[in-house]
Amino acid sequence: MVFFVSKKKPKVSSKKREVESPSSSKQCCSSSCSILLRILYKIPTAIILLFLIFVWSSSTTIISGKIVHLCVSSRKLNDLYCLSAGTQPKLEISVLDNTTTFAGNVDLKKKEIVLDKQVVHGNSTSFVASTTTTTTTATHTNVEVKKVNVSNAEQVFAQHDPTFRDSFGHDEADHDELEKAVKMVKDQLQVHRSWQSDKYNQKGCDGNGIYVYDLPTKFNKDLVGQCGDMVPWMNFCKYFTNEGLGQPIPKLGKAWYRTHQYSLEPIFHARVLKHPCRVHNEDEAKLFYVPFYGGLDILRWHFKNVSNDVKDSLGLELMKWLDRQRPWARNSGKDHVFVLGKISWDFRRKENSWGTRLLELEQMQNPTKLLIERQPWHENDIGIPHPTYFHPQSDQDIISWQTKIISSYRKHLVSFAGAARPDAPENIRSILINQCTSVDDQNCQFLDCSSGGCSQPESVIELFVESEFCLQPPGDSPTRKSVFDSLVSGCIPVLFDPFTAFYQYPWHLPEDHAKYSVFIDQKEVRQMEVNVVEELMKISKKQRDDMRRFIVYELLPGLVYGDTDSQFEKFQDSFSITMSNLLEKVKRLEQS
Repeated sequence: MVFFVSKKKPKVSSKKREVESPSSSKQCCSSSCSILLRILYKIPTAIILLFLIFVWSSSTTIISGKIVHLCVSSRKLNDLYCLSAGTQPKLEISVLDNTTTFAGNVDLKKKEIVLDKQVVHGNSTSFVASTTTTTTTATHTNVEVKKVNVSNAEQVFAQHDPTFRDSFGHDEADHDELEKAVKMVKDQLQVHRSWQSDKYNQKGCDGNGIYVYDLPTKFNKDLVGQCGDMVPWMNFCKYFTNEGLGQPIPKLGKAWYRTHQYSLEPIFHARVLKHPCRVHNEDEAKLFYVPFYGGLDILRWHFKNVSNDVKDSLGLELMKWLDRQRPWARNSGKDHVFVLGKISWDFRRKENSWGTRLLELEQMQNPTKLLIERQPWHENDIGIPHPTYFHPQSDQDIISWQTKIISSYRKHLVSFAGAARPDAPENIRSILINQCTSVDDQNCQFLDCSSGGCSQPESVIELFVESEFCLQPPGDSPTRKSVFDSLVSGCIPVLFDPFTAFYQYPWHLPEDHAKYSVFIDQKEVRQMEVNVVEELMKISKKQRDDMRRFIVYELLPGLVYGDTDSQFEKFQDSFSITMSNLLEKVKRLEQS
């Protein structure tokens, strides 16, 4: 509709204008409302109704600040996962100045990656792969990477993000280039393994002092103090009692606690403070521990309507604080270590996503970062085990548990504790659930986490102790705390993605993955080429028993974090192994 207005404006008396003005305003409002109603009437009422029913039936609505969050079930935050603030990485890592990494954006049409900080602009689906241009093996042999075909780098990441994998054709992949991309990850793991110390059981520190920074409390203790307000639907405070271990679980024994998977930072901090090699004089130290609870810093803003500047503020304050410390400047942070209790992707925020940019900061490239899930292309990202519910205090606590689970009657061949991902149709969980529930309980037992079945640690641990194999498909991210719960229970994990464990924990899991796990490619499961339960039935009892003995007697002690007062003579727990290897890494740094 077009309106023509005369350029000549008639004179109107002020009195007349006063009378006509309200009327004109009403006509304008009526006209606008009429147009708006016409537009709304064009949208089928049925579609709106169906959408509202779908949202209402499949989610929980949480109002926090000015934002409405739609949440679905997830074990990542005790059976609730908010789509407005999820934890699945967007597979995009930015180029960092003055580093030895290469980066490039995927263009799904050009299918190539350009290194040396040249960026190929792509469509709306962007991707950046990064790795060190010089890869060092265990013998410190240099291998220079010149150029990588991007379709192959995509293939590597695609293994832990099925929706991304479908963005390009599988037939276009160059097998040789794919092998090179995978080799980069494996070579980097060899670098990590080269730092493994053989001095676990030696007494004395031999000049390897560990200095713990006395940070202002806003960087750690004050964050714990916000536990009641971190997540709108639950109180986290109960998980931070007993110095991060949580509340005891008498039913499972004296060494068992309701430990949350994001409690690694306070647990590790409490142990470092009592490390026998701790020194109070920075000049006597070889390793410097920065007790910043970066994961809790992220969690407190996860469901609040705040700007990215607010999310990043505490990390930036920490960098300014460290810049004033003499040890930090001496080696540019290379002999410093951070323990971060969330996945690496949460510290590499892109645009208006969740998390912070802490690990994208230039100052954070040199220090070692210990995370429950590492970014496979960053050499100073090192994966360490998720905290489990088991925190032994002595060798005898470990021996007693080993004795119990090695002799446990395992009435289920297979079990799966988890929930489907209806919002991620490419996730194989629904297929696994169907395969599991289509057989009797003796062959497969399913514990549905969507209905709160996994909220009690007792239920999960008891199921795993009674099972031969535990299915461990990826969830909101490639790794799972449940992998370590199953190993601690003597249940052989069945993995579907190498990023779940194989490319994550070189200090705590052996290079020969067949010793402790079964691998079934998730692509075969998705394409219905394999029935997982039937496949596991083919594994003999002797094979199962051999794997379980290796898990229980060789791996288990090194996968758990002892309690704050733990003292081990025979065993080394996850914390002890990690600290010994960190000291070895610093020693190599001094020698280079």
